[in-house]
Amino acid sequence: MIERFFSLQTKRVVPENLLDEVLSMSGRTVPRPEAIEKLKTHSALGEIIAAGMTAMQLNPLCAEEEFSAQVQAAGRRVAAKLERNLSALGSIASIAPLLGLFGTVVGMIEIFGAQIPGAGNPAELAHGISVALYNTAFGLVIAIPSLVVWRHLRAKVDNHVVELEIDGERLVRHFFPKSAGQ
Repeated sequence: MIERFFSLQTKRVVPENLLDEVLSMSGRTVPRPEAIEKLKTHSALGEIIAAGMTAMQLNPLCAEEEFSAQVQAAGRRVAAKLERNLSALGSIASIAPLLGLFGTVVGMIEIFGAQIPGAGNPAELAHGISVALYNTAFGLVIAIPSLVVWRHLRAKVDNHVVELEIDGERLVRHFFPKSAGQ
């Protein structure tokens, strides 16, 4: 959870004004390779911008489709990085209450299996039931925060991916503006 909260900070994924700054500095030209390499390590958006700039650098006459394909491929790679570890967190949230319930059921079976008809001690039975219910509580203590955090991070990733798609499209339109007649 901590790693994902850190990695999914907006400044690490879609820094404010990064695309605007890059587009205003570059105009219709491609920055130098050192600038592109620095941009690639800056943020997730920087990685996408760098992919487009690299395509232009390698082939200054590349077609819009080729440029757009490079930007989209970089976007898919970045989206996969953003989603890293989220499925594990979702699995923990799903499995924890089941493990707690399993512990409860096993504990109850053990308690009732150890009771001899007519000779059972009510205090031992109550204690055993209490311990079995702690298993359920422990599962819920893990599951509830995990589910809340998973849903929050999932929504955050989805929002970042939408922002990255919009910025990727802006990048393509910057280098390949549509003519007024189309």
